Amino acid sequence: MAFDGIVTKAIVAELQKEILGSKIDKVYEPDKNTIILGLYSPGKHNSLNICIDAHNCRINLTTHSRINPQVAPNFCMLLRKHLIGGRISKISMLGLERLVQIEIETINEFNEIEIKTLIVELMGRHSNIILIKNDNTIIDAMRHISLEDNSYRDIVPSRKYTLPTNDKIEITTIENFEEFYSKLDKGDLVKSISNTYTGISQGFIKNAIEEVGIENNDKQDIEKLYNYIKQILDNIGNLKFKKIQAQKEDYVLSLNGEKDVSLNSYIDDFYFERETSETFKNSRNSILKLILDILKKYHNRLISINSKLEECEDMDKYKIYGELITANLYRLSDKHLEEVELENYYENNKLVKIPLDIKYSTNVNAKRYFKKYTKLKNAYQIVTQQKKETEAELNYIESIVYELENCTTLEEVQDIFEEISENVVFKEKLKNKEKKKKISKKKKHQQYSPILYEIDGNKIYVGRNNKENDWLTTTFAVQKDIWFHTKDIQGSHVILKTDKLPDEDLLVKCAQIAAKHSKANMSSNVPVDYCQVQFVKKPNGAKPGMVIFTNNKTINVNPRDLKEEAITK
Repeated sequence: MAFDGIVTKAIVAELQKEILGSKIDKVYEPDKNTIILGLYSPGKHNSLNICIDAHNCRINLTTHSRINPQVAPNFCMLLRKHLIGGRISKISMLGLERLVQIEIETINEFNEIEIKTLIVELMGRHSNIILIKNDNTIIDAMRHISLEDNSYRDIVPSRKYTLPTNDKIEITTIENFEEFYSKLDKGDLVKSISNTYTGISQGFIKNAIEEVGIENNDKQDIEKLYNYIKQILDNIGNLKFKKIQAQKEDYVLSLNGEKDVSLNSYIDDFYFERETSETFKNSRNSILKLILDILKKYHNRLISINSKLEECEDMDKYKIYGELITANLYRLSDKHLEEVELENYYENNKLVKIPLDIKYSTNVNAKRYFKKYTKLKNAYQIVTQQKKETEAELNYIESIVYELENCTTLEEVQDIFEEISENVVFKEKLKNKEKKKKISKKKKHQQYSPILYEIDGNKIYVGRNNKENDWLTTTFAVQKDIWFHTKDIQGSHVILKTDKLPDEDLLVKCAQIAAKHSKANMSSNVPVDYCQVQFVKKPNGAKPGMVIFTNNKTINVNPRDLKEEAITK
């Protein structure tokens, strides 16, 4: 729903019924764009949400809780100083301009009533929250703007507040249809009305045209549209919702709507879900970018390691060259030669040509070959260990990528971020690593909530991330429980709680669950390992979610054959 002037006016009409006379007892600033006022009236508590985010600017009553910073920002502290204990005496708008004025009666140091006004300007990226005195002097604003910033007005403390300018016409000042019609540009009717008159969005006009049944856009039809708009404005407190056909989850205000609920409630839920979704996507994408950068780094490292291992493949050849030269020194001259041809007694005295560095004697060349062999042999041992460690890190990082791609909530993303914050692999990329460590200490006794399935009275638990996988397998499960995991494929740990050997049908379904919650969930033939939990071990120092197991069996399943749905997610 576009938060235009009509929606704002309808919101204000509801607020006038709900919060006039309420006292302000709390002020919060959960983020740099939002102020929440805690309001109290006899027998009732409300929270007024004021958001000036460019894409989600609005004012509405809210029931959704927000996480507040431990230290309140300066503007929040100023509002607490001036507004707590004050009573809301008036809420108003200037026509259909998206500018809401909340007048608050406060008591000054002389025990006198003083009116302060909180001005909420809802103008996209120019939105602001401004507190002014009764003489129109600005006390402070959430965003400071000065003439030096190429602005047409100063919004800084101690300056006089001036209203924002607007080239559009205020429709509430139009007296009749002829005046309304004369102001319109010829052409696209929707854009013409929206661009000419304040506070009327194109979405509203499109719905109004549909409601009125306009087809030709002639003067008679436009007069019907004008009368409809006037009816909307005259009945601003009694409008209903009408679903927009092109967007299943969005509505517009209408005289003939189908949904009769509080506009504040709808706006609250609509924007909360949208902000949550945006925050989730932004958080997941930023962490995913970080992880993919690390993944690329380790892929390049593995390529370099494999290149070094290819060089080490010739080390035995150099050892043989050195031995053959040494064994034949008695018959080789001390001359500096480019190559020698000797019998290789390792291959039935087959002749082999050995290249030599002409700068050195044959004896020195033999020593150089032995030295090269020793160097490559030592390098081989080191690089082989590096390859093993790098492949383990790649496996772990890829498991994080899989988890992120399957996250559905912001909490799951935060759990993954906390996990990687504790891992040295990501140390260089995480600037606030120490800060996150402090947060993680507070969450030491974290409550895990794995995905739960129930089949024929048996409970099957699925980990949602590496930490939860660890807890599920090493803490929650007991020795006789059955552990499942896709074979050599990224996926979740799955635990079947049982005290007896399950039948084959149950084993297949549990394996299908493991395959469903893996990277191979779209395949039709997925191998799944399973064994009792007593045979699953976590090596010391292993990454979260990494285990070794024995006494396992493998079963191949098709995850798309699974009919059961998760009870909890």
